[in-house]
Amino acid sequence: MPNRDRDFWLILLSFFTIYVVWGSTYLANAWGVGSIPPFLLAGMRFSIAGWILLLLSRLTGPIQFTKQQLINSAIVGFMLFTIGNGLAVWALKYIDSGLSALFVSLQPLIVALMLWGWKQQQPKKATWAGIALGISGMALLVGQPAFIGSTMAMLGVLAIFTALLAWSIIAIWMPDADLPESTMTRTALQMITGSVFLLIISPLIGELNGFSFQNVEPRAYWSLLYLIIFGSLCAMSAFNYLLRKVSPTKVVTNTYVNPVIALFLGWLLNNEEVTVQSILAGALLLGGVFFIIRAKGKTVQ
Repeated sequence: MPNRDRDFWLILLSFFTIYVVWGSTYLANAWGVGSIPPFLLAGMRFSIAGWILLLLSRLTGPIQFTKQQLINSAIVGFMLFTIGNGLAVWALKYIDSGLSALFVSLQPLIVALMLWGWKQQQPKKATWAGIALGISGMALLVGQPAFIGSTMAMLGVLAIFTALLAWSIIAIWMPDADLPESTMTRTALQMITGSVFLLIISPLIGELNGFSFQNVEPRAYWSLLYLIIFGSLCAMSAFNYLLRKVSPTKVVTNTYVNPVIALFLGWLLNNEEVTVQSILAGALLLGGVFFIIRAKGKTVQ
């Protein structure tokens, strides 16, 4: 009985973490890029979090991986953290955090289309309904004057879609990839290798020109600390714990909740405008996600 009670509260806390913490990382990143260049911010976040995670992995046992597993971890790290997170964070310089979260919620739609083209997995009727709703919501979201009248905002949208493509490719490829057996070691290597690429790209694209840590606002430092501790270490631990304890179709419900949290926090704490058109677009997008994940859930069960 005590173990059941413990599992119940840990599961509850883990769901709260992936719902609220991951939803709040959009705002934290937006505050961070206010005075820290995007690729540098992401590089510092995942470098520090990755080395902490690797140390924790070492404390629980020997760190074991092959050369091929290291190469594969570097591929995942580059796609997930360098391309995916790096571009998504860069986009926050031109797109509100809440709207950015709505765009990111399109990932299940992109994965469904890629599985159809890549692995010939014919979408179910529910998936097609989700795709139709997602595309409608996307068109409504991008059709707002804030995007139509801004070249940089549209570039931000393009950056997010590139990030989504990178995340989706890895989501399909990674289950069959040869990676370290330890989840903690695997995640640490992915973060560390991804951060290396981020920290190389940052000066190459001129992010450090005129940049000084002395000019960084305290809020950006606090945001970075929050992203390292809660956004990376706590949320990833909670996510992996839930994958061991509950159905994957329940775990991915964070896809519905994160954009809502991000929209609310952006409006409440960052004076971001939430229009009726954004709310309607969000409802269509999340409705599409619901149908797509529902179709996946039937396949799994």
